[in-house]
Amino acid sequence: MTEQYQPPKVWTHDAESGGKWASINRPVSGATHEKTLPVGDHTLQLYSMGTPNGQKITIMLEELLALGKDAEYDAHMIKIGEGDQFSSGFVGINPNSKIPALVDISSEDNAPIFESASILLYLAEKFDALLPKNGAKRTQVMNWLFWLHGSAPYLGGGFGHFYAYAPEKFEYPINRFTMEAKRQLDVLDKQLANNEFLGGDELSIADIATWPWYGNLVLGNLYEAKEFLQVDEYKHVQRWAKALEERPAFQRGRIINRTWGEDWEHLENRHSAEDIDKVLALKP
Repeated sequence: MTEQYQPPKVWTHDAESGGKWASINRPVSGATHEKTLPVGDHTLQLYSMGTPNGQKITIMLEELLALGKDAEYDAHMIKIGEGDQFSSGFVGINPNSKIPALVDISSEDNAPIFESASILLYLAEKFDALLPKNGAKRTQVMNWLFWLHGSAPYLGGGFGHFYAYAPEKFEYPINRFTMEAKRQLDVLDKQLANNEFLGGDELSIADIATWPWYGNLVLGNLYEAKEFLQVDEYKHVQRWAKALEERPAFQRGRIINRTWGEDWEHLENRHSAEDIDKVLALKP
């Protein structure tokens, strides 16, 4: 038998533990260094990184632009591995030091918006798009938006951490979070069995929030866990994920604020549509 871990009476932070992310994990909030955030020419200033949470917002903005909305934006890279989220500038717009964060220069009070669900809701209401105005359809979309906001931490911070990023593999947490990830996939699969999109028959912010996590997962773009999770079992999630992947706005939004992948899969900072066009033109 292996020796069981016994928690101490009082927890103390071990800065050496935690694997590759140890240097940016700490039990306190606030800035670690002074740095002013860059500001571009557009009304909307996004500070983010192309993780699933970051992709939600860039995909949303690209969908708004595709609808003809005046949603031009600058997307500035926040390199979380290097601690950019702890700069005084970023903490000033998000005291929680998590991407994404958005500033709308045109708003009366110039108040920053943080938390991806809050940003999606803000943009949907500002541009009157991708969210039903009222009634049962709006409620359905809001249900699934907040389902994702509560579920994704189990997939990312739970399954993803212990399966892909933890410095050691431990059976119990991997089993625990695998079970929950598969349960969530089953929830999605049953909803999508009778609905083209999560909220019904129209694309909404619920789909835009969910695809970067669960769509990327079943398409093999997240954690390299397709076989482990047997994602081919979820036929309706697969259909939905592939259909959204083919949308031009999803293809454009998913590459922004990234520095990894093939040449045509990443664009560190975005200031115009032409920036994306140049990168996508490199695709074989």
